[in-house]
Amino acid sequence: MSRTSHLISLPPANGDVPEDAARTVDDEVRQLYERYQAAESDAERREIALEMGKIDGHRHAKIYAALKDE
Repeated sequence: MSRTSHLISLPPANGDVPEDAARTVDDEVRQLYERYQAAESDAERREIALEMGKIDGHRHAKIYAALKDE
């Protein structure tokens, strides 16, 4: 399995996320979770968890930016 075949493209950090982009991110998270469940090694699970963490970090950054702007 190629490691670069599962890279995730995140929406822009400016807070303007179209509904279809949010749905795409949710689909990517779901796919990552399924890959995590099917992973055969701790190393593979760790790599997938790091990818999921990047998505989570991006979402938190957008939330904090929105709160800061209020």
